[in-house]
Amino acid sequence: MRFNVMAYSAYFGWQNLNFAHFMKRAWPILLLIVIISTSCASKFSKVLKNKDNEFKYKMAEQYYAKGKYNYAQQLFEELFPYIKGTPRFEDMYYKYAYTAYYQNDYSNAENLFKSFSETFPNGLKAEEAEYMRAFSFYKQSPKVELDQSATLKAISLMQAFITQHPTSARVKEASMIIDEGRQKLEEKEFRSAELYYNLGYYRAAAVAYAILMENYPDSQRADEYKLNIIKSYYRFAEMSIPERQPERFEKVIEEVQDFMDRFPDSKFAPEATTFRTTSTNNIKNLQNEQAKKATQL
Repeated sequence: MRFNVMAYSAYFGWQNLNFAHFMKRAWPILLLIVIISTSCASKFSKVLKNKDNEFKYKMAEQYYAKGKYNYAQQLFEELFPYIKGTPRFEDMYYKYAYTAYYQNDYSNAENLFKSFSETFPNGLKAEEAEYMRAFSFYKQSPKVELDQSATLKAISLMQAFITQHPTSARVKEASMIIDEGRQKLEEKEFRSAELYYNLGYYRAAAVAYAILMENYPDSQRADEYKLNIIKSYYRFAEMSIPERQPERFEKVIEEVQDFMDRFPDSKFAPEATTFRTTSTNNIKNLQNEQAKKATQL
């Protein structure tokens, strides 16, 4: 490959020219952003140092209303000793919990919503706080391949919410979140079973798929899971020593019969029946071989 110096220089010279042009135009804007940010921080520092708690409370409310939740949060924390025990405490605590939530600090938000609902169990915002606690766990639910403790907690709390507030307007959304969480857990279990199969641990795969079916009996993929049980047991039988193969192919035939009883109209039914036919033929061949050996003795 030839190195074209002129082309290289021309390209990067153009890039540098464009970057310089961009910086020349953007610099005033960047400088303005820095000045505004510094000014806001300086103004907030003065508010924070102010000894007038009423003034601080007024500013905390303003910051919260403007979406400056970091500033509002710091002021609310300072005001707790001053406001606690007054009629304004419930509303401030409610907003304080949301300052964590709006900053995506869902772990802290969960604790604050829990504390709020326990502190004000009969308050007008108690139901919302219970829901938001569950929702904060939902927001922490990670990708399928990661630990799903937060997903399990979200499902549990949403189910508890529905039980305690069956007429709430949030029940529909809570139910949707439960369904979404269960689908994620189901997918995680499916991937674990699939991994066993791909690694060649066929008996473990069959057991894992069976547990998956037991945990999610109403799954739309139940017939697919059952087919995978059949496949796993078939491969397990194939890999077994000849002495154990007949009983293990019999297990495949039993699983195929169970499949046909449960899912007679499944699109996987034809594929399932091929495993029954093949297993039956394998058993016959093994029996013939054993008979031959017996006559040769």
